[in-house]
Amino acid sequence: MIPVAEAETTADLLEVCNLTIAYGIGTRAVTAVDDVSLRLRSREILAIVGESGAGKSTLASGLLGLADPPARIVRGEVRLAGRAIDLDDEAAMRRIRGRRIGLVVQDTQAALDPLCTVGRHLTETITTHLPVDRREARARAIEALRSVGITGPELRLGHYPHQFSGGMRQRLVVALAICAKPELVIADEPTTNLDAPRKRQILDLLGALCRDHEMGLILVSHDIGLVGAVADRVMVMRRGRIVEAGAAGDVLGNPMQPYTRELIRAVPPARRRQRLLPRAEAPVAAEGSASVALAKAWLVAGRRFEPSGLPLLELDEVTMTFVLRRSWLASRRRSERAVDRVTLEIQPGEMFGLVGESGSGKSTLARIASGLYQPVSGKVRFAGADLQATLAGRGGLEVRRQVQMVFQDPFSSLDARWRVLDIIAEPIRLHGLTGGPAETRDVVRGLFGYVGLDAHASDRYPHQFSAGQRQRIALARALAARPRFLICDEPTSALDVVSQEIILRLLAALRQELGMTVLLISHDLAVIRQTCDRVAVMRAGRLCEIAATETLFEHPQHPYTRELLALLPRDLPGSAGGGTAVG
Repeated sequence: MIPVAEAETTADLLEVCNLTIAYGIGTRAVTAVDDVSLRLRSREILAIVGESGAGKSTLASGLLGLADPPARIVRGEVRLAGRAIDLDDEAAMRRIRGRRIGLVVQDTQAALDPLCTVGRHLTETITTHLPVDRREARARAIEALRSVGITGPELRLGHYPHQFSGGMRQRLVVALAICAKPELVIADEPTTNLDAPRKRQILDLLGALCRDHEMGLILVSHDIGLVGAVADRVMVMRRGRIVEAGAAGDVLGNPMQPYTRELIRAVPPARRRQRLLPRAEAPVAAEGSASVALAKAWLVAGRRFEPSGLPLLELDEVTMTFVLRRSWLASRRRSERAVDRVTLEIQPGEMFGLVGESGSGKSTLARIASGLYQPVSGKVRFAGADLQATLAGRGGLEVRRQVQMVFQDPFSSLDARWRVLDIIAEPIRLHGLTGGPAETRDVVRGLFGYVGLDAHASDRYPHQFSAGQRQRIALARALAARPRFLICDEPTSALDVVSQEIILRLLAALRQELGMTVLLISHDLAVIRQTCDRVAVMRAGRLCEIAATETLFEHPQHPYTRELLALLPRDLPGSAGGGTAVG
């Protein structure tokens, strides 16, 4: 139990002293937050950064009294506006959460009840924490929606969460966090999975609300380059401890600790080209082992593709339409064109980038290219043959093997009931790619090492791995089919910069060592610039332009491309190998 001390006057809005949070008890306990202390003033923005597993989210949930078992508060004291709060007193914390401390969560879909309207979400929060009637609560809800930039708030109160885009749902969660006028807001990864324009909008919005409502803001993020543009102070965490803390300009511009410099170096520079070299960082866990050598030789042996001189993938005037509301009356039927007459070619061995804002049609195009969606019009050719006709014929299974996809959310794409070893072995068994169970097991363990994971961990389940590790497992599963063409849909969007660099270097290795063709879909322009040969820009289902990477970044032709490039953040000194900042 954290002691409740007498109130005392202080200029700090929040004061945390020696907070320690552990998972488990006794000798098997793991300390997730280790002796952390921090201070925050009103109208100040503190960014907490670090790689996955650093303890950032555990610290954020602990400050709200949401560290559920097996997590427990070991020691420490938290003061809000000079008064100590008891994190173990659930009744007291319920009065604080929402009213005095607001929370912006990472997963907006989990935070919003699909059966409740936006108005009900907001008014229930307001009436729970403030002594107002329903009419006043509705007026405050409209004000909250308007303050986060949602147009037509009176009409939007009656809409459900699924009727909003990803960026708009993120704004809704911000509105929920501020609607009761809290003194402090904790935003846990509020920009994950958002494109560059929406990331900047959300951060600018949080900064403006912090100033206008005189709130304090704790911004938890793995995007060290992005938060530097809005934060007053930065705190770097590693393995539960504070590694470095100070003014944002000092920490990011002149870091004193090696780990901070390592984080900054891993940030891909957005305003200059500096290609990531394969294998420099990953995989290092078992590079020299016999199992990894076996897996690599097995992958190379699977490349029996004769050069034809044709593009590997061709899309010719491809259109995809989704029906939003069905009706036997054509006048009442409503549909939306997600991909609109797209034409492009991807050459064998090419790393092709596809960028655009959320809802531009990138993921739909990826599913068309993989054969998961059949377009309503246009042609898709793989290795010169009609893709849909081939999939429907005798060669369908072989084409499914040659075209593999790595999805944005690795946890959803991995069967939670299976051990990882069986997940990776499934395509090997399905296509009969080994001589028997013993060789399959050896290949799977080798693939585990090839993507930089400990082969001994292959007996675990997906939930026992971090986000970055699950992304590498998904990649290993795709490689297990010995593919010719790999489609990666936002493979780094939810990863910290260290895990992101590992994935990108691994993709570079696949191309160099195996000659694999890769379609890389991302909203992170810096990632695209460092890895891809050519780039296509999409907006509202249409292609704006296609160009060689440096041509597009240095001489963009389309106004939308120029708009995207204008949002690129300033490079951090020392990012991606020690370059200088470029304005």
